[in-house]
Amino acid sequence: MILQTLAFYLFAAVLLASAVMVISARNPVHSVLYLILAFFNAAALFVLIGAEFLAMILVVVYVGAVAVLFLFVVMMLDINLTELRQGFLQYLPIGALIGLILLIELLVVAGGWHFEPELATLGQAPIPDITERSNTGAIGDVLYTQYAFLFQGAGVILLIAMIGAIVLTLRHRDIRRQRIGDQIARRPENVVEVRKVRSGEGI
Repeated sequence: MILQTLAFYLFAAVLLASAVMVISARNPVHSVLYLILAFFNAAALFVLIGAEFLAMILVVVYVGAVAVLFLFVVMMLDINLTELRQGFLQYLPIGALIGLILLIELLVVAGGWHFEPELATLGQAPIPDITERSNTGAIGDVLYTQYAFLFQGAGVILLIAMIGAIVLTLRHRDIRRQRIGDQIARRPENVVEVRKVRSGEGI
């Protein structure tokens, strides 16, 4: 028990420190690397509470795909930090408004837990016995039975978003294509020039 408590405090401390460094690092590449570190520590916390499926998803999806993609994009874009800092003040009111909204939502959630402790358990599905089903199997049972339509709807929305991103970023470039008919119709006197080159001289 003491070992689990020490592991929890260690992973939680590293997670908080890396999360702060994500938003405070000056180099975007360092921010993405700190984000990957935060994901790994969050996955370790999931393992400590017995949610190994969520830990695996966090590592495979977020670290293996999203964070690495962010890293490659940031490295390839060659971001000019001076230009980014120039437009910081004009986005400050919008950022403050979004932060205020998030703070109000957190206060509402915390207040609901304080005044109604059973509020979080009202919408929960019954969890089967862990000895009968594994954690992954229990999540699959709930996801593909009670939330099957919502799960399929989320997949359709992501598919439409992916197709829309491809369509918006697709650029029709002026590419030279091969035309077989024009190549066959060419005559030698129009494309071939015979020149007499003297010895010791170039063309």
